[in-house]
Amino acid sequence: MTRIQRNSVQLKGVLALAGMLMSSSAVMSADTPEAFSTLSPEIQALFGGIEDTVQPSAYDGFEMPEKPWKWCHSESYQGNPWRVSVTNELKRLVDMYKEKGWVTDFEMSDSNGDVSAQISQIRSFIDKDCSIITSFAGSSTALNEAIKAAYDAGIPFVTGAGAVTSPYAINVDSNYVKFGYDLSKAIIDNLNGEGNVLRVEGIAGSPIVAQQRQGADQAFDEAEGINVVRDVNGNWSGNVTKTVVLQTLATNPQPIDAVWTSGSEARIVAEAFKQAGRPVPLITGSISGDSLGYWKENQEEFKFAGGALMPTWTAHTLFRVGVRVLEGQEPKLNLVMVPVPSVESDKLGDWYKSCMTPSSSSIFPVAPEDPLPANLMDEYFKNPEPVALFDYSQTPDPCEGQ
Repeated sequence: MTRIQRNSVQLKGVLALAGMLMSSSAVMSADTPEAFSTLSPEIQALFGGIEDTVQPSAYDGFEMPEKPWKWCHSESYQGNPWRVSVTNELKRLVDMYKEKGWVTDFEMSDSNGDVSAQISQIRSFIDKDCSIITSFAGSSTALNEAIKAAYDAGIPFVTGAGAVTSPYAINVDSNYVKFGYDLSKAIIDNLNGEGNVLRVEGIAGSPIVAQQRQGADQAFDEAEGINVVRDVNGNWSGNVTKTVVLQTLATNPQPIDAVWTSGSEARIVAEAFKQAGRPVPLITGSISGDSLGYWKENQEEFKFAGGALMPTWTAHTLFRVGVRVLEGQEPKLNLVMVPVPSVESDKLGDWYKSCMTPSSSSIFPVAPEDPLPANLMDEYFKNPEPVALFDYSQTPDPCEGQ
């Protein structure tokens, strides 16, 4: 049996695993900011394996723009329902502030995967005197000069779902190294350490892909009986995922016992296997409405293990951190880490709603509880205060308007 072959173009050094992924608490090094020690063990544990990447916040004493604010959002890709859902929820939250006169405008740009275009759009936001720029970065490093330019212009820069390396950004993120590791461990445990795995990754070059790959590589390398038959990129897109899975099945006749994927395409993967006349294997990923609908109709064959990288709480944490930064609450670090709720096959009924069917690709469940409630988020700030008007219990029901 062969072991996983490492991708020679992997973005090396994005995060340092240091062999600590599954530890119950983070371990500080000489490079870890002193402020890290002020966090509770519960929060520190979220940084397991990536402590050396944490930097102090650059926003101590930063002169923030006064209300009303102009909120600008720089997107790197709106080509899938998950990203669209994040934008819609972020706009809903900002609109609450517009109604109060605290925000004048919400403006969004979309570079559609073109990093150069995203840099240009960010610089345009600077010229338009935005009060804050929130962003889903298309690269962990390429935006750094534009981020510094925003900082120099007095505009805070806050990223979501994929950290950048600039010390002038505040990153709102989850430990995707650990998430990738946990998905792989779920496969290893379910297969008793032996079997063939197809890995379907997101957009090539994305910081999240590089981080998840690091975690997955470590877990699979620890299991000599696991053979990754192929790595493909599904771009977190249903159409692309189905195409690359079908192509793989057509050229790989050996049994595939599990599919490692981190996106919301579990239903797409299952349907591709059925279309190819192959048994549906265990599938990992982030649970979605269409996958829950597929599970409801195919409970005997659909096997899932993963988490809930939900667009709702992603938008919530990005918005709340953005507001806190604008209000001068002074984040302690450049990284606000958010735990990822876990989802197992025997708990799918807790997430399912009646409007969810196999065609509900744009419907995403809402986590029963806020992954980062106010008391935990307070720990990340020197001068914490509640975020006005925000109430997690008022998150729109995913079945509204369906």
